[in-house]
Amino acid sequence: MATNILMPALSPTMTEGTLSRWLKKEGEAVRAGDVIAEIETDKATMEVEAVDEGVLGRILVADGTQGVKVNEPIAILVEQGEAVPSAAPAAKAAPPATPKAEPPGSSAPGQAPKQEAKQPDAPSPAPQPAAPGGNGHDAASGDRIFISPLARRMAKQAGIDPATLKGSGPNGRIVKADIENVAQKATPVAQPAAAPAAAPAAAPAARPAVPITAPHKLVPHSSIRKVIARRLTEAKSTIPHFYVSMDVEIDAMNRLLSELNAKSPKEAPDAYLITINDMVIKAAAATLRRVPTVNAAWTDDAMVLFDDVDISVAVAIPDGLITPIVRRADQKGLSTISREMKDLAGRARAGKLKPEEFQGGGFSISNMGMFGVTEFSAIINPPQAAILAVAAGRKRPVVKNDSLAIATVMTCTLSVDHRVVDGALGATWLREFKRIVEDPLSLLL
Repeated sequence: MATNILMPALSPTMTEGTLSRWLKKEGEAVRAGDVIAEIETDKATMEVEAVDEGVLGRILVADGTQGVKVNEPIAILVEQGEAVPSAAPAAKAAPPATPKAEPPGSSAPGQAPKQEAKQPDAPSPAPQPAAPGGNGHDAASGDRIFISPLARRMAKQAGIDPATLKGSGPNGRIVKADIENVAQKATPVAQPAAAPAAAPAAAPAARPAVPITAPHKLVPHSSIRKVIARRLTEAKSTIPHFYVSMDVEIDAMNRLLSELNAKSPKEAPDAYLITINDMVIKAAAATLRRVPTVNAAWTDDAMVLFDDVDISVAVAIPDGLITPIVRRADQKGLSTISREMKDLAGRARAGKLKPEEFQGGGFSISNMGMFGVTEFSAIINPPQAAILAVAAGRKRPVVKNDSLAIATVMTCTLSVDHRVVDGALGATWLREFKRIVEDPLSLLL
Protein backbone atom coordinates (compact mmCIF):
# COMPACT_ATOMS: atom_id res chain seq x y z
CA MET A 1 0.00 0.00 0.00
CA ALA A 2 1.08 3.58 -0.65
CA THR A 3 2.84 5.34 2.23
CA ASN A 4 4.35 8.76 2.71
CA ILE A 5 8.05 9.58 2.97
CA LEU A 6 8.24 12.46 5.44
CA MET A 7 10.72 15.30 5.85
CA PRO A 8 13.10 13.99 8.54
CA ALA A 9 14.39 15.88 11.56
CA LEU A 10 18.15 15.76 11.07
CA SER A 11 18.95 17.44 14.39
CA PRO A 12 17.11 17.93 17.68
CA THR A 13 16.46 21.61 16.90
CA MET A 14 15.49 21.30 13.23
CA THR A 15 11.96 22.47 12.35
CA GLU A 16 12.37 22.93 8.60
CA GLY A 17 14.96 22.52 5.86
CA THR A 18 15.68 22.77 2.15
CA LEU A 19 15.29 19.72 -0.06
CA SER A 20 18.44 20.28 -2.11
CA ARG A 21 18.00 17.45 -4.61
CA TRP A 22 16.60 13.98 -5.12
CA LEU A 23 19.07 11.16 -5.77
CA LYS A 24 16.28 8.75 -6.82
CA LYS A 25 13.81 9.31 -9.66
CA GLU A 26 10.08 8.57 -9.84
CA GLY A 27 9.55 4.93 -10.73
CA GLU A 28 12.93 3.89 -9.35
CA ALA A 29 13.19 1.02 -6.86
CA VAL A 30 14.18 1.93 -3.30
CA ARG A 31 15.68 -0.37 -0.69
CA ALA A 32 16.14 0.28 3.01
CA GLY A 33 19.45 2.09 3.44
CA ASP A 34 19.51 3.64 -0.03
CA VAL A 35 20.49 7.31 -0.13
CA ILE A 36 17.44 8.99 -1.68
CA ALA A 37 17.94 12.73 -1.22
CA GLU A 38 20.15 15.55 0.05
CA ILE A 39 18.65 17.95 2.58
CA GLU A 40 20.15 21.26 3.66
CA THR A 41 19.77 21.98 7.36
CA ASP A 42 20.77 25.13 9.20
CA LYS A 43 24.39 23.96 9.28
CA ALA A 44 25.14 21.43 6.55
CA THR A 45 23.88 19.43 3.60
CA MET A 46 23.19 15.83 4.62
CA GLU A 47 22.45 12.63 2.75
CA VAL A 48 19.21 10.92 3.76
CA GLU A 49 18.57 7.18 3.71
CA ALA A 50 15.30 5.33 3.12
CA VAL A 51 14.02 3.14 5.95
CA ASP A 52 11.60 1.02 3.91
CA GLU A 53 11.61 -0.56 0.48
CA GLY A 54 9.35 -0.16 -2.52
CA VAL A 55 9.13 2.14 -5.53
CA LEU A 56 9.44 5.92 -5.44
CA GLY A 57 6.00 6.51 -6.88
CA ARG A 58 5.70 10.27 -6.73
CA ILE A 59 7.92 13.17 -5.65
CA LEU A 60 5.82 15.78 -3.83
CA VAL A 61 8.54 18.32 -3.02
CA ALA A 62 10.82 19.33 -5.88
CA ASP A 63 14.58 19.94 -5.85
CA GLY A 64 15.56 23.25 -4.27
CA THR A 65 12.36 23.74 -2.27
CA GLN A 66 13.05 25.79 0.88
CA GLY A 67 11.18 25.87 4.18
CA VAL A 68 9.95 22.26 4.08
CA LYS A 69 8.54 21.50 7.54
CA VAL A 70 9.66 18.46 9.48
CA ASN A 71 7.19 15.54 9.05
CA GLU A 72 5.67 17.09 5.92
CA PRO A 73 5.18 14.49 3.13
CA ILE A 74 7.92 14.87 0.52
CA ALA A 75 7.28 11.75 -1.58
CA ILE A 76 5.01 8.70 -1.93
CA LEU A 77 6.39 5.17 -1.68
CA VAL A 78 4.38 2.37 -3.29
CA GLU A 79 4.78 -1.37 -3.66
CA GLN A 80 5.89 -2.88 -6.95
CA GLY A 81 2.99 -2.75 -9.44
CA GLU A 82 0.78 -0.64 -7.17
CA ALA A 83 -1.06 2.36 -8.61
CA VAL A 84 0.44 5.70 -7.56
CA PRO A 85 -2.03 8.04 -5.81
CA SER A 86 -2.20 11.65 -6.98
CA ALA A 87 -1.81 13.05 -3.44
CA ALA A 88 -0.21 12.05 -0.16
CA PRO A 89 -2.18 9.31 1.62
CA ALA A 90 -3.86 10.41 4.85
CA ALA A 91 -2.89 8.94 8.23
CA LYS A 92 -1.04 5.85 6.95
CA ALA A 93 2.38 7.45 6.75
CA ALA A 94 5.72 5.76 6.29
CA PRO A 95 8.53 6.67 8.67
CA PRO A 96 10.70 9.61 7.73
CA ALA A 97 14.00 8.86 6.09
CA THR A 98 16.97 8.74 8.40
CA PRO A 99 20.07 10.95 8.14
CA LYS A 100 23.09 9.07 6.92
CA ALA A 101 25.92 8.50 9.41
CA GLU A 102 24.26 10.28 12.34
CA PRO A 103 24.88 8.11 15.38
CA PRO A 104 21.92 7.25 17.60
CA GLY A 105 21.55 9.28 20.75
CA SER A 106 23.65 12.22 19.53
CA SER A 107 23.62 15.09 21.98
CA ALA A 108 21.60 18.23 21.59
CA PRO A 109 23.69 21.31 20.68
CA GLY A 110 25.88 22.46 23.52
CA GLN A 111 25.22 19.41 25.72
CA ALA A 112 27.43 16.35 25.95
CA PRO A 113 25.89 13.08 27.14
CA LYS A 114 27.88 13.14 30.40
CA GLN A 115 26.52 16.53 31.32
CA GLU A 116 22.96 15.57 30.49
CA ALA A 117 23.23 12.66 32.87
CA LYS A 118 24.17 15.13 35.61
CA GLN A 119 21.22 17.39 34.86
CA PRO A 120 18.08 15.21 35.02
CA ASP A 121 15.81 18.25 34.68
CA ALA A 122 17.43 19.48 31.48
CA PRO A 123 15.58 18.68 28.25
CA SER A 124 16.76 15.54 26.50
CA PRO A 125 17.66 15.41 22.82
CA ALA A 126 14.97 14.42 20.37
CA PRO A 127 14.85 10.61 20.05
CA GLN A 128 16.51 9.19 16.97
CA PRO A 129 14.52 6.86 14.70
CA ALA A 130 15.46 3.20 14.86
CA ALA A 131 17.78 2.06 12.13
CA PRO A 132 16.37 -0.21 9.40
CA GLY A 133 16.37 -3.80 10.54
CA GLY A 134 16.89 -2.88 14.20
CA ASN A 135 15.54 -4.97 17.03
CA GLY A 136 12.62 -2.75 18.10
CA HIS A 137 11.48 -5.23 20.84
CA ASP A 138 10.24 -8.38 19.13
CA ALA A 139 8.12 -10.12 21.82
CA ALA A 140 5.88 -9.11 24.73
CA SER A 141 6.91 -9.27 28.37
CA GLY A 142 5.74 -7.12 31.27
CA ASP A 143 5.79 -3.42 30.38
CA ARG A 144 7.78 -3.95 27.20
CA ILE A 145 5.93 -3.59 23.94
CA PHE A 146 7.21 -5.91 21.25
CA ILE A 147 6.84 -4.27 17.90
CA SER A 148 8.83 -4.14 14.68
CA PRO A 149 10.78 -0.93 14.02
CA LEU A 150 8.62 -0.10 10.99
CA ALA A 151 5.37 -0.71 12.87
CA ARG A 152 6.57 1.42 15.79
CA ARG A 153 7.31 4.38 13.54
CA MET A 154 4.03 4.00 11.62
CA ALA A 155 2.10 3.87 14.91
CA LYS A 156 3.78 7.03 16.15
CA GLN A 157 3.01 8.96 12.98
CA ALA A 158 -0.57 7.70 12.84
CA GLY A 159 -1.20 8.61 16.51
CA ILE A 160 -1.80 4.99 17.55
CA ASP A 161 -0.75 3.74 21.00
CA PRO A 162 0.97 0.34 20.50
CA ALA A 163 0.03 -0.64 24.06
CA THR A 164 -3.61 -0.92 22.97
CA LEU A 165 -2.85 -3.38 20.18
CA LYS A 166 -2.60 -7.16 20.03
CA GLY A 167 0.06 -8.24 17.59
CA SER A 168 -0.53 -10.81 14.88
CA GLY A 169 3.15 -11.60 14.35
CA PRO A 170 5.25 -14.34 15.91
CA ASN A 171 4.89 -14.47 19.70
CA GLY A 172 2.39 -11.61 19.59
CA ARG A 173 4.75 -9.16 17.90
CA ILE A 174 3.05 -6.07 16.46
CA VAL A 175 3.79 -5.78 12.75
CA LYS A 176 3.03 -3.39 9.89
CA ALA A 177 -0.29 -5.05 9.04
CA ASP A 178 -1.60 -4.50 12.59
CA ILE A 179 -0.99 -0.74 12.32
CA GLU A 180 -2.55 -0.60 8.86
CA ASN A 181 -5.70 -2.39 10.07
CA VAL A 182 -6.19 0.03 12.95
CA ALA A 183 -5.40 3.05 10.77
CA GLN A 184 -8.02 1.99 8.19
CA LYS A 185 -10.72 1.79 10.88
CA ALA A 186 -9.77 5.06 12.54
CA THR A 187 -11.15 8.43 11.45
CA PRO A 188 -8.66 9.88 8.98
CA VAL A 189 -6.52 12.60 10.44
CA ALA A 190 -6.39 15.80 8.42
CA GLN A 191 -3.10 16.07 6.58
CA PRO A 192 -1.49 19.15 5.11
CA ALA A 193 -2.05 19.51 1.40
CA ALA A 194 0.66 17.86 -0.65
CA ALA A 195 3.06 20.05 -2.49
CA PRO A 196 2.77 19.82 -6.29
CA ALA A 197 5.24 17.58 -8.05
CA ALA A 198 6.38 20.37 -10.32
CA ALA A 199 8.89 22.82 -8.95
CA PRO A 200 6.96 25.70 -7.35
CA ALA A 201 7.64 29.21 -8.46
CA ALA A 202 10.16 30.92 -6.25
CA ALA A 203 8.51 33.07 -3.61
CA PRO A 204 9.32 36.74 -3.99
CA ALA A 205 11.93 38.00 -1.56
CA ALA A 206 10.56 39.99 1.34
CA ARG A 207 10.77 43.73 0.85
CA PRO A 208 12.60 45.81 3.46
CA ALA A 209 10.44 47.54 6.04
CA VAL A 210 11.81 50.93 4.96
CA PRO A 211 11.45 51.46 1.19
CA ILE A 212 14.76 51.57 -0.67
CA THR A 213 14.68 53.89 -3.64
CA ALA A 214 18.26 53.44 -4.86
CA PRO A 215 18.93 50.77 -7.52
CA HIS A 216 19.36 47.41 -5.83
CA LYS A 217 18.70 43.70 -6.00
CA LEU A 218 17.28 41.35 -3.37
CA VAL A 219 19.13 38.16 -2.42
CA PRO A 220 16.85 35.62 -0.66
CA HIS A 221 18.13 34.32 2.66
CA SER A 222 19.53 30.79 2.75
CA SER A 223 18.46 28.42 5.52
CA ILE A 224 21.85 28.84 7.17
CA ARG A 225 21.67 32.64 7.09
CA LYS A 226 18.17 32.60 8.63
CA VAL A 227 19.32 30.39 11.50
CA ILE A 228 22.45 32.48 12.10
CA ALA A 229 20.30 35.61 12.28
CA ARG A 230 17.86 34.00 14.69
CA ARG A 231 20.50 32.54 16.99
CA LEU A 232 22.63 35.69 17.15
CA THR A 233 19.58 37.83 17.85
CA GLU A 234 18.57 35.40 20.59
CA ALA A 235 22.09 35.40 22.04
CA LYS A 236 22.40 39.18 22.22
CA SER A 237 18.83 39.59 23.47
CA THR A 238 18.81 36.95 26.20
CA ILE A 239 22.43 36.54 27.33
CA PRO A 240 23.97 39.30 29.50
CA HIS A 241 27.34 39.67 27.75
CA PHE A 242 30.40 40.81 29.70
CA TYR A 243 33.75 41.52 28.00
CA VAL A 244 37.33 41.23 29.25
CA SER A 245 40.31 42.16 27.01
CA MET A 246 44.04 41.58 27.44
CA ASP A 247 47.16 42.05 25.30
CA VAL A 248 49.17 38.85 24.85
CA GLU A 249 52.76 38.69 23.59
CA ILE A 250 53.30 35.89 21.07
CA ASP A 251 57.01 36.12 20.15
CA ALA A 252 57.83 32.98 22.14
CA MET A 253 54.91 31.18 20.51
CA ASN A 254 56.09 32.25 17.06
CA ARG A 255 59.61 30.93 17.76
CA LEU A 256 58.25 27.59 18.97
CA LEU A 257 55.95 27.43 15.95
CA SER A 258 58.91 27.87 13.57
CA GLU A 259 60.95 25.20 15.36
CA LEU A 260 58.11 22.67 15.31
CA ASN A 261 57.27 23.21 11.65
CA ALA A 262 60.96 22.93 10.72
CA LYS A 263 60.87 19.36 12.05
CA SER A 264 58.30 18.28 9.49
CA PRO A 265 59.86 15.41 7.47
CA LYS A 266 61.53 16.49 4.21
CA GLU A 267 59.74 13.80 2.21
CA ALA A 268 56.39 15.18 3.41
CA PRO A 269 56.88 18.87 4.31
CA ASP A 270 53.14 19.36 4.71
CA ALA A 271 52.68 16.29 6.93
CA TYR A 272 51.83 18.77 9.63
CA LEU A 273 51.93 22.54 9.54
CA ILE A 274 50.99 23.98 12.89
CA THR A 275 49.44 27.46 12.90
CA ILE A 276 48.91 30.13 15.50
CA ASN A 277 45.24 29.12 15.50
CA ASP A 278 46.16 25.53 16.44
CA MET A 279 48.26 26.84 19.32
CA VAL A 280 45.46 29.12 20.48
CA ILE A 281 43.07 26.14 20.54
CA LYS A 282 45.52 24.11 22.61
CA ALA A 283 46.23 27.05 24.94
CA ALA A 284 42.51 27.72 25.45
CA ALA A 285 41.93 24.03 26.18
CA ALA A 286 44.75 23.97 28.74
CA THR A 287 43.32 27.12 30.36
CA LEU A 288 39.85 25.59 30.58
CA ARG A 289 41.32 22.59 32.35
CA ARG A 290 42.99 24.93 34.89
CA VAL A 291 39.93 27.21 35.24
CA PRO A 292 37.12 24.67 34.67
CA THR A 293 34.23 26.86 35.86
CA VAL A 294 34.35 28.75 32.56
CA ASN A 295 33.74 25.46 30.70
CA ALA A 296 30.06 25.73 31.54
CA ALA A 297 26.51 26.52 30.46
CA TRP A 298 23.49 28.16 32.08
CA THR A 299 20.13 26.48 32.71
CA ASP A 300 17.27 27.83 34.80
CA ASP A 301 17.66 25.03 37.34
CA ALA A 302 21.40 24.50 37.58
CA MET A 303 24.84 25.31 36.22
CA VAL A 304 26.17 22.76 33.73
CA LEU A 305 29.89 22.09 34.20
CA PHE A 306 31.27 20.08 31.29
CA ASP A 307 33.64 17.20 31.97
CA ASP A 308 35.32 17.27 28.57
CA VAL A 309 37.08 20.24 27.01
CA ASP A 310 35.36 20.43 23.61
CA ILE A 311 36.23 23.61 21.71
CA SER A 312 34.09 25.02 18.90
CA VAL A 313 36.12 26.96 16.31
CA ALA A 314 34.41 29.48 14.04
CA VAL A 315 34.95 28.73 10.33
CA ALA A 316 33.74 31.06 7.58
CA ILE A 317 31.60 29.40 4.89
CA PRO A 318 29.88 30.98 1.85
CA ASP A 319 26.56 31.51 3.67
CA GLY A 320 27.93 32.60 7.06
CA LEU A 321 29.86 30.60 9.60
CA ILE A 322 29.85 27.25 11.33
CA THR A 323 31.65 26.04 14.45
CA PRO A 324 33.16 22.54 14.06
CA ILE A 325 34.37 21.05 17.31
CA VAL A 326 37.78 19.78 18.41
CA ARG A 327 36.78 17.19 21.02
CA ARG A 328 38.89 16.77 24.17
CA ALA A 329 41.35 19.34 22.86
CA ASP A 330 43.25 19.41 26.16
CA GLN A 331 44.23 15.76 25.65
CA LYS A 332 45.54 16.17 22.07
CA GLY A 333 48.92 17.23 20.74
CA LEU A 334 49.40 20.21 18.46
CA SER A 335 49.92 18.09 15.34
CA THR A 336 46.67 16.20 16.01
CA ILE A 337 44.74 19.44 16.54
CA SER A 338 46.28 20.83 13.33
CA ARG A 339 45.23 17.80 11.26
CA GLU A 340 41.72 17.76 12.73
CA MET A 341 41.17 21.47 12.12
CA LYS A 342 42.29 21.25 8.49
CA ASP A 343 39.92 18.36 7.91
CA LEU A 344 36.99 19.94 9.77
CA ALA A 345 37.43 23.33 8.09
CA GLY A 346 37.64 21.77 4.63
CA ARG A 347 34.50 19.70 5.09
CA ALA A 348 32.71 22.63 6.72
CA ARG A 349 33.24 24.77 3.61
CA ALA A 350 32.04 21.87 1.45
CA GLY A 351 28.92 21.40 3.62
CA LYS A 352 29.93 17.84 4.52
CA LEU A 353 30.15 17.95 8.31
CA LYS A 354 28.20 15.39 10.32
CA PRO A 355 25.85 16.78 13.01
CA GLU A 356 28.00 15.48 15.84
CA GLU A 357 30.95 17.41 14.43
CA PHE A 358 29.34 20.84 14.90
CA GLN A 359 26.66 20.27 17.56
CA GLY A 360 27.86 20.64 21.12
CA GLY A 361 31.06 22.10 22.48
CA GLY A 362 31.56 23.94 25.74
CA PHE A 363 33.66 26.94 24.63
CA SER A 364 34.20 28.80 21.33
CA ILE A 365 37.09 30.56 19.59
CA SER A 366 36.74 33.15 16.83
CA ASN A 367 40.07 34.11 15.24
CA MET A 368 40.14 37.02 12.76
CA GLY A 369 43.85 37.64 13.02
CA MET A 370 44.39 36.50 9.42
CA PHE A 371 42.33 39.51 8.28
CA GLY A 372 44.53 41.98 10.16
CA VAL A 373 41.80 42.83 12.68
CA THR A 374 43.32 44.62 15.66
CA GLU A 375 40.51 44.00 18.18
CA PHE A 376 36.90 42.76 18.26
CA SER A 377 34.28 41.24 20.55
CA ALA A 378 32.45 38.03 19.61
CA ILE A 379 28.85 37.03 20.33
CA ILE A 380 28.44 34.03 22.62
CA ASN A 381 27.43 30.75 20.97
CA PRO A 382 24.51 29.52 23.13
CA PRO A 383 24.22 27.55 25.33
CA GLN A 384 27.95 28.01 25.96
CA ALA A 385 29.07 30.57 28.52
CA ALA A 386 32.12 32.05 26.78
CA ILE A 387 33.82 32.78 23.47
CA LEU A 388 37.36 34.05 22.87
CA ALA A 389 37.94 36.63 20.13
CA VAL A 390 41.53 36.56 18.81
CA ALA A 391 42.93 39.50 16.83
CA ALA A 392 46.07 39.85 14.70
CA GLY A 393 49.55 39.84 16.18
CA ARG A 394 51.31 43.15 15.52
CA LYS A 395 54.67 44.65 16.45
CA ARG A 396 54.11 47.17 19.23
CA PRO A 397 56.25 49.14 21.66
CA VAL A 398 56.13 47.64 25.15
CA VAL A 399 57.81 48.40 28.47
CA LYS A 400 60.02 45.63 29.88
CA ASN A 401 62.12 46.15 33.01
CA ASP A 402 61.46 49.90 32.78
CA SER A 403 62.86 49.97 29.25
CA LEU A 404 61.14 50.38 25.92
CA ALA A 405 61.14 47.29 23.71
CA ILE A 406 59.35 45.86 20.68
CA ALA A 407 57.08 42.79 20.96
CA THR A 408 54.51 41.02 18.80
CA VAL A 409 51.22 41.51 20.60
CA MET A 410 47.71 40.26 19.91
CA THR A 411 44.62 41.51 21.70
CA CYS A 412 42.29 38.79 22.98
CA THR A 413 38.77 39.54 24.20
CA LEU A 414 36.76 37.05 26.25
CA SER A 415 32.97 37.42 25.98
CA VAL A 416 31.20 35.68 28.87
CA ASP A 417 27.65 35.00 30.01
CA HIS A 418 27.53 37.06 33.20
CA ARG A 419 25.02 34.64 34.72
CA VAL A 420 27.72 31.96 34.64
CA VAL A 421 31.03 33.83 34.70
CA ASP A 422 31.60 36.85 36.93
CA GLY A 423 34.05 39.58 35.97
CA ALA A 424 36.78 38.35 38.33
CA LEU A 425 36.47 34.79 37.00
CA GLY A 426 36.65 36.01 33.40
CA ALA A 427 39.76 38.04 34.22
CA THR A 428 41.32 35.03 35.99
CA TRP A 429 40.74 32.85 32.94
CA LEU A 430 42.24 35.41 30.54
CA ARG A 431 45.26 35.97 32.79
CA GLU A 432 45.95 32.22 32.85
CA PHE A 433 45.54 32.05 29.07
CA LYS A 434 48.12 34.86 28.71
CA ARG A 435 50.58 32.97 30.94
CA ILE A 436 50.28 29.81 28.84
CA VAL A 437 50.62 31.60 25.50
CA GLU A 438 53.67 33.56 26.66
CA ASP A 439 55.27 30.33 27.98
CA PRO A 440 54.24 27.97 25.14
CA LEU A 441 56.64 25.16 26.07
CA SER A 442 54.06 24.23 28.73
CA LEU A 443 51.79 23.14 25.88
CA LEU A 444 54.23 20.33 25.06
CA LEU A 445 54.27 18.86 28.56
